[in-house]
Amino acid sequence: MLDDRKSAILRAVVQTYIETAQPVGSGHVVEAAAIGVSAATVRSEMTVLEREGYLVQPHTSAGRIPTEKGYRFFVDEMGPARLGPEQTRTVSGFFAHVHGELEAMLQSTSRLLSRLTSTTAMVIGEVAETRKVRSVQLVALSERSYLTLVVLSAGTVLKHLVERSTPVTADDLDEVGRLLGRALLDRPVTDVSTLDLAVPESLAALAAEASEAIRLAATESGRTLHIDGASNIAAAFDASDTLREVLSLLDQQMSVVTLIRDVLDRGLTVAIGSETGVAPLAECSLVVAPFQVGGENAGAIGVLGPTRMNYQETLAAVAVVSNRLGHLLTEGE
Repeated sequence: MLDDRKSAILRAVVQTYIETAQPVGSGHVVEAAAIGVSAATVRSEMTVLEREGYLVQPHTSAGRIPTEKGYRFFVDEMGPARLGPEQTRTVSGFFAHVHGELEAMLQSTSRLLSRLTSTTAMVIGEVAETRKVRSVQLVALSERSYLTLVVLSAGTVLKHLVERSTPVTADDLDEVGRLLGRALLDRPVTDVSTLDLAVPESLAALAAEASEAIRLAATESGRTLHIDGASNIAAAFDASDTLREVLSLLDQQMSVVTLIRDVLDRGLTVAIGSETGVAPLAECSLVVAPFQVGGENAGAIGVLGPTRMNYQETLAAVAVVSNRLGHLLTEGE
């Protein structure tokens, strides 16, 4: 625990470093913290904070910069701020007009979040097992191929291409699609594996084939990732090796999804540097939040930036966008 004076000094150092990216000296802290003590007293307290691991002096005679421990204290003590009026208008305008298929909305949301926070934004969409079927179509592409299209609640569209060795007619596809759609209406898509369809014997093989295609489509579309603003993270680092490692990680979809889920599973909303558990992100922080549709987890959003990101504004943006996205998708159920 830090006393009030040390807390005020540490807050001033973190806030100033976030704004300037320059080591912070005692003279500036005297002005910024308004704690009514001399620069000599501040220097003494900063030495204690350095000894206790909250600050570090990058080189002799320089000011101090925060460590991971310093950032963690700042985040835990300060919490999120409120979105500014301009950001609030931007979010409200976006959610008042966004529409279309789920995937397009999630991609647009990642673009919105990147613009709000000036970071790299990530949105994960998940097809929950409880998501309900709205319609099923089997669309003929040729005599020997067709596409299964399943529309789920909240706008998710599952697709799977079926190529077969024997011809199939459009009429047979329409009939099987109608039967499957009626049997699955308002049921979880995973129920397709246990359906007891009453179909003519001549269509039984086609119905089994289409059911398996729907199951595969649900499996393949179980989790999608949308990333926007990679250039923002690129602008944050001078070291080319660090930048290459971070950008390489962002190219690995499964690694990013696993990272976000792991942070959420540990009960964190902010992972700072080594707290991410990923070596290339030692100089980065990740802010995350889940979103729900109809009370069920439907995905998560996150932003990745340098450890000197504006935590308060970023936390506020992530919280507001996740809540608004979940509300919008629940309305579409």
